[in-house]
Amino acid sequence: MPPHQAHRGKHPRDGLLFAPHWIPRLRDAVRDLSFLLTQGYAETAALKLVGDHYQLTVRHRRAALRASCSDQSLERRRNHKVPVSALHAAALVMDGYNLLITAESILSEGILLRGRDGCVRDMASVHGSYRQVAETEAAIRLIGETLEATGAAPVSWYFDRPVSNSGRLKETMAGIAEASGWIWDIRLINEVDKTVAAADAVAVSSDGWILDRADRWCDLTQLLLEQAGAAGRVVDLRHEP
Repeated sequence: MPPHQAHRGKHPRDGLLFAPHWIPRLRDAVRDLSFLLTQGYAETAALKLVGDHYQLTVRHRRAALRASCSDQSLERRRNHKVPVSALHAAALVMDGYNLLITAESILSEGILLRGRDGCVRDMASVHGSYRQVAETEAAIRLIGETLEATGAAPVSWYFDRPVSNSGRLKETMAGIAEASGWIWDIRLINEVDKTVAAADAVAVSSDGWILDRADRWCDLTQLLLEQAGAAGRVVDLRHEP
């Protein structure tokens, strides 16, 4: 990420790219892309076909892909989802960067998309390096307070060891958790996705790969949105909201 980045997930053209007149076209793109994925089309080929048909920009295509999933994935995700109301005393395993970056995007007013499976996803990403932004510490506290309200325990966090600055982030999180009385096990590991998906605990993530493999998963983002008073800012790309 650029070293000068102050906020997470914001793009100077998002006001235009996700203006109201674009939403019906994006919903149609999500519907068609999901249909092709259901039929077994390769993701790259399906995205090019749909993106070209609807004349989508690169950022639009990324949004459509994040919001889409096959019928098979949709059914499995619904069958394995754990409601927030059932998290009391439940062991959680956190897909660290996935959840933290979404919380940062919520607080920085970045674009948030509700996909076909109902999950809310941001438009930010980590490419080998992570830099804390203005909202990082507030995002950690937002997540911590939200988790505390659910009564979930124990809570294990996993972050990608190869991503630079993960060590610094761990120190920041550990300090905030200790000061707040939250007992968190924070680890830097390789292959976070595989570890989270295979854990004998409720996976907290919106990563489609994990949701298609985890025995139990929970969508904490909706609760974060409500806690932050940002539920009304989500761009709903479901064809039938």
